[in-house]
Amino acid sequence: MGCLSSKDRLTKEDMEFLKTHTRYDEATIKEWYKGFKQDCPNGRLTPAKFVDMYKMFFPSGNAEEFCDHVFRTFDMDKNGYIDFKEFLLAIDVTSSGTPEEKLKWAFRMYDVDGNGVIDIQEMTKIVQAIYDMLGACSSNRPADSAEERAKNIFAKMDENNDGQLTQDEFLKGCLQDEELSKMLAP
Repeated sequence: MGCLSSKDRLTKEDMEFLKTHTRYDEATIKEWYKGFKQDCPNGRLTPAKFVDMYKMFFPSGNAEEFCDHVFRTFDMDKNGYIDFKEFLLAIDVTSSGTPEEKLKWAFRMYDVDGNGVIDIQEMTKIVQAIYDMLGACSSNRPADSAEERAKNIFAKMDENNDGQLTQDEFLKGCLQDEELSKMLAP
């Protein structure tokens, strides 16, 4: 992916790349870049800064665990920070992507070990992180436990009952169940 230099403007190559790979026009990309540089003057969004940003949206919950998973998914080149290109690609998918694109992104987040399938422990870990982020007294928090929720999700999606979800099973299960889709790809 490569790090953007800490100059105050995007290179022509980066601009062309982002115009090609996102749904944003040049003016919108420049606007996003300006905001990104205000928050991250060195062009690097660190895990700590990322958690701080999330906490603004979920002040009553513990967002750190969930942020670790989201950060890992945004940091495509695994260099420990999110550069502007990674940031904008992720924002584009999560805010403007098709349901299928959002679910593919969510699948990568749920596949904690990156082995191409989601097991029950990974599903439980992410569901628990979502619950923690929502906070104990949130009216949005479901009544069932993370373990129960993960087991129910698995029961609905694991077509061949092999104890793991492939990306196809995950996509199919979510696309067929609107409630699951909303919960798993926020």
